[in-house]
Amino acid sequence: MSGDAAAARAEVTRLQALRDVATGLKIAYWAEQIDIQSEVVRGLAACADGKSGECVAILSAAATREDATEKHAVTPGPILPARETLASVLLKEGKAADALREFEAVLTKEPNRYRAFAGAMQAAERTRDTGKATTFATRIVEQTATADSARPEIAQARKLLGK
Repeated sequence: MSGDAAAARAEVTRLQALRDVATGLKIAYWAEQIDIQSEVVRGLAACADGKSGECVAILSAAATREDATEKHAVTPGPILPARETLASVLLKEGKAADALREFEAVLTKEPNRYRAFAGAMQAAERTRDTGKATTFATRIVEQTATADSARPEIAQARKLLGK
């Protein structure tokens, strides 16, 4: 989410070329995964162009496609789920309640994701849902108990919990 629409559009073109190669090799699963990623990047390009509605619509459609795809047996799952990207965009746009719903959906499908916990905590705080904010903050603190990171989300979680 660099905000560079031109660079994002160039990456979409590159991803679509990779998708076409995968299609030609008859590896449909990977062609679909690459196409979903190209849609995520296309959505982020729309965001960078200031087209918020188009951005959210494209990201939402990509997230729905990703959710409908079975995970390949030998892969760990998406590095950055499309729905998590959608949730982050919604949070950035001030749509905290929508973002919270999306982060919770990510955690249902991809449990224990640090970024989803962090985003959900922030969204819950912004919607004044202290119960959920506390739950997500607790999960972050538990997940990072032995971390020596200075990530701001960890500090925010500890502050919220009074630690």
